[in-house]
Amino acid sequence: MNWSIHLFGEQLRILNILDVLIVIFLIYELYRLLKGSLAFYILLGLVVVYLTFLLVRYLQMPLLTDIFQSLLNVGVIALIIIFQPEIRRFLLMIGKNTPFAREGFLKKFPWRIFKPIKEADEEEHIIQFILTAVENMANSYTGALIVITNTYKLRFDTTTGVSIDGHISARLLESIFKKGSPLHDGAVIIANNRIVAAKVVLPVSENPDLPPRIGLRHRSAVGATEHSDALAIVVSEERGTISYAKAGKLYQNVTLEELREQLYLKIVEKQ
Repeated sequence: MNWSIHLFGEQLRILNILDVLIVIFLIYELYRLLKGSLAFYILLGLVVVYLTFLLVRYLQMPLLTDIFQSLLNVGVIALIIIFQPEIRRFLLMIGKNTPFAREGFLKKFPWRIFKPIKEADEEEHIIQFILTAVENMANSYTGALIVITNTYKLRFDTTTGVSIDGHISARLLESIFKKGSPLHDGAVIIANNRIVAAKVVLPVSENPDLPPRIGLRHRSAVGATEHSDALAIVVSEERGTISYAKAGKLYQNVTLEELREQLYLKIVEKQ
């Protein structure tokens, strides 16, 4: 059987076309995974280095060719070190999109194949919504406290707040914590990828090892994570800085990239 077609006088095999489509798909997934992050700009820099290497080699400039060749030779190890979190996310995304990732997939085959893809996209969007809201509130010095958990029933009482049960969006989170909003005091609780409640009163940590200058939001964030698997995100109203609490420990002045990593652990890997 002849698995080929003719185009403009050239013979193209079907597998050649499939090869190009797979490469395009992988490039798109890589772009979607890295866009908006520091790693994306590092990748652009590496692409520029590679294109420059091709140019100097074509122009037959031996000294520059040797220099860029040496950079590219150690580039593989550097890529593994620099992009370790992104590589893990990429492999995790592939693993979650396989039918073997869920129990009992044979009972619902082939529908089970496509369901994880939709879930992975939803989780990506949720992480980006939270990061966008946190960044905007930090830039505007808007105080915020967001608690993310994998279970609805927490060790602290969510009935102290206002029930919402809504989809997560950056605008909704920002409007909740906007100064003057009746819901801005207290914490927002996110469980099962939905905003469960707002204006929730959290237990305040009595840990004497905490920095003495931190405010009530930070102590409440630590208190919420001392006896639960929750991740608590804090935006300082006074300094516009971002912090998070996990397992009863407070991590202050973190970057968006560090926060993104924690959100992936909590929302995607569900740790």
